[in-house]
Amino acid sequence: MFSPKRMLLLTLLVCFPATLPAADAEGKKQFLAGSATSNITPPLGEPVVGGWAPEPATNIHDELHARCLVLNDGSTKVAFVICDILYIARDVCDEARQLIADETDIPAENILIAGTHTHSATPATSENYRPFLVRRIADGVRRALVNQVPARIGWGSVDEPREVFNRRWYTTDPEQLKNPFGGMDKVRMNPSRGSATLVRPAGPIDPEVSFISVQTVDGEPLSLLANYSLHYVGGVRRGEVSADYFGVFSRRIAKLLGAAHPESRFVGMMSNGTSGDINNINFREKSPRQEPYEQMTKVGELLAQRVYDAQKDLEYQDWVPLGVATRELTLKHRKPDEAMQKYFAEIMEQPEDKVVYHRHERTYAGRVQKLLEGPDSSDILLQVIRIGDLSIPAIPFETFAEIGLELKEKSPFADTFTIELANGAYGYLPTPEQHELGGYETWMGTNRVQLDASERITEVLFDLMDELRDTQKVAAE
Repeated sequence: MFSPKRMLLLTLLVCFPATLPAADAEGKKQFLAGSATSNITPPLGEPVVGGWAPEPATNIHDELHARCLVLNDGSTKVAFVICDILYIARDVCDEARQLIADETDIPAENILIAGTHTHSATPATSENYRPFLVRRIADGVRRALVNQVPARIGWGSVDEPREVFNRRWYTTDPEQLKNPFGGMDKVRMNPSRGSATLVRPAGPIDPEVSFISVQTVDGEPLSLLANYSLHYVGGVRRGEVSADYFGVFSRRIAKLLGAAHPESRFVGMMSNGTSGDINNINFREKSPRQEPYEQMTKVGELLAQRVYDAQKDLEYQDWVPLGVATRELTLKHRKPDEAMQKYFAEIMEQPEDKVVYHRHERTYAGRVQKLLEGPDSSDILLQVIRIGDLSIPAIPFETFAEIGLELKEKSPFADTFTIELANGAYGYLPTPEQHELGGYETWMGTNRVQLDASERITEVLFDLMDELRDTQKVAAE
């Protein structure tokens, strides 16, 4: 009896021998690529998450997808899976990665699975939705493998600063600086728009839209994977499911490339960069009221147009080396001290409708208690994928923009961009300096790991980049 994995491999070899050569007739290395989508739209009734209180899904505005891209340099295969979902926990990612590894010849460590962080989707945790999501992710990668054809690849970027704003602000309004722990922060997340009390943002933005374009050797578009450091845009109706601007971009780039027809093999993809402190709100101005989905459509279509214009000048390569490096890192969990435990115990003794100091104090009493009762640490997976002279770090956090900028600046590769909420999800990742300022993203329960976690993560990622760079140099000699 053959195992399912072996049966699949035999089927691929028997049915597609002419389309999957390791080299052409002259012995030249052959680059292959394939893409596919899997519909991962949850059933109605599943909770829509992203706000302070989940509510059941009552309508599907636009379908959610796992968008899959497989690259193959003849000796190494890598797979990208970008899912229209708030985030995917580590154990769910591991289950999907292992299923793919069992049923194909792609090693689990060579698979990157990330959520886009749309706030109008459901979590991957319910007994009803989780097995469906895992199966659909694996099926998408399997189909992308079957769809492999000889291909060429190029990558580039374009700046679009008009749609990204740092959401953490210094303000002179003490009421806006209160936190749920009975103290005062130095900065405020999402302050009052157009307020005279605003001083300056507490961090930078990253305006770069990075992208990878894959074509057949004849120039037919196969896939385009973009990356932008912008949180979700939002503006949906209550109870509706949507892929946010990530889905708008994916559909629009297909139309611009002339690849939106039913026979097209093209898959557009937008991944989330380092956007833990970045959103689409210009806090210096009071924004006019917009119709539902209006702003996300504007942002997604603008980014698609900018990428479409930029990709016209790409230089494609018929073959590039691929590589993957991964490492586990143990991070300690933050725990409340006795004073904090006492403070929240007193809060919980008050009537539920009484606000003692901050309107979210009861919410954080619960979050802090979970940390106290939970494990002392988490083992996170860090990953870097190399495509020629491009490196793509993957971080399982909502990562501050300045961390992504540092990775770009100090990378040993010519080009670098980061995909966040990849291969797990552990909350926000501020820098130690941002922790000193306080604010929502640094609050215990929003941020769950040790205060120097960003430094430890970037140290490992630079080591992995160096490892891949050294491997490439040895192979070239």
